[in-house]
Amino acid sequence: MHTDHFKQEIDNLVRRLRNSGYMQSDEMERAFRTVPREEFVHPDNRRHAYRDSPLPIGLGQTISAPHMCVIMCEALQLSPGLKVLEVGAGSGYHAALCAEIVAPKSTQTPGHVYTIEIVEGLIDFARGNLERSGYAERVTLIHADGGVGLPEHAPFDRILVAAAAPDVPDPLIAQLSPGGIMLIPVGGKGFFQELMKVEKDKNGNVVKKRWGGVAFVPLTGKYGH
Repeated sequence: MHTDHFKQEIDNLVRRLRNSGYMQSDEMERAFRTVPREEFVHPDNRRHAYRDSPLPIGLGQTISAPHMCVIMCEALQLSPGLKVLEVGAGSGYHAALCAEIVAPKSTQTPGHVYTIEIVEGLIDFARGNLERSGYAERVTLIHADGGVGLPEHAPFDRILVAAAAPDVPDPLIAQLSPGGIMLIPVGGKGFFQELMKVEKDKNGNVVKKRWGGVAFVPLTGKYGH
């Protein structure tokens, strides 16, 4: 739960996200208000948890700005019961946000989030954040190369990639369920890429759509930079 210290900041940020059109659904607002972002930032930046900008979490990695997390969750059309793969766990915040939507405590048919992090030094940080915030049972955290995906748990209804790849990794396309959606930043190492929305229809046909400019850390590993 949030402390009272952050209540006004959360209210202000939700209002801005609503007014900008980034936050569209009541379920997204509920999840955003429920997941304590202050528990997922570096302790030195806790007071800035609800500033709408990326924040460093160490080892050259960042936690995405709140508006980007909301944009991606809304574009993924998350709903209870879905199985989600996230590439790039970081601090664990975005995985928790997804889990709050696909596996809310109120549902009888909870989904699950699998999140992969390649930077070993972030694993304990993310795991501690998820456990402390009550999401450890709804999120499975794995230290691995996210570009390869998790074939042992595939297929996934939704795939979220939180690092920029040179192109959409073939294994992730293969692991996307028919009717599934993937969001992935595609571009170079510099801090400007194109967010791509990848949709697979019921017959397995894949369509890629440009979703706008973004700035993410580069994907590393076999399918990264």
